[in-house]
Amino acid sequence: MSNFGCNCGCRWSCTAVAVVVSVIVGIIAAFLQISAVLAVTPMLLWVAFGVAVVYLGLLVLATALIRRREQEVCRCEALNGVLAGILGTILFAVVLLVVDVAAAGVVGAILVGLLALFFTLTLTGSACIVRCFADCER
Repeated sequence: MSNFGCNCGCRWSCTAVAVVVSVIVGIIAAFLQISAVLAVTPMLLWVAFGVAVVYLGLLVLATALIRRREQEVCRCEALNGVLAGILGTILFAVVLLVVDVAAAGVVGAILVGLLALFFTLTLTGSACIVRCFADCER
């Protein structure tokens, strides 16, 4: 995979754009957390955890039911991004539920940034899957 997912027309793939956007959102969330503008409550963490778990179940079910070969490449690339986002969201939501974010300071801000990164990757990766199934990759 050369040029960070760049295809023949020298455009970035949807998954590459999703990763870049997620990193930007994660950095912004970390800065907002460290400057005390963003308040991360346990309810927010449980919602992120619940969305990720439900989405993981739906993704496994949809992947098992859909078998179309002509979209295999873009679907696999997009599914890898979404799966990484889901698993990262679950991991960091659990870690933030266990660790007291207010007492953690910089560590808490980094964890919140990583949670935002993975949750955004889940959402933007979902858009890539929809785009793939709608044949918009061309």
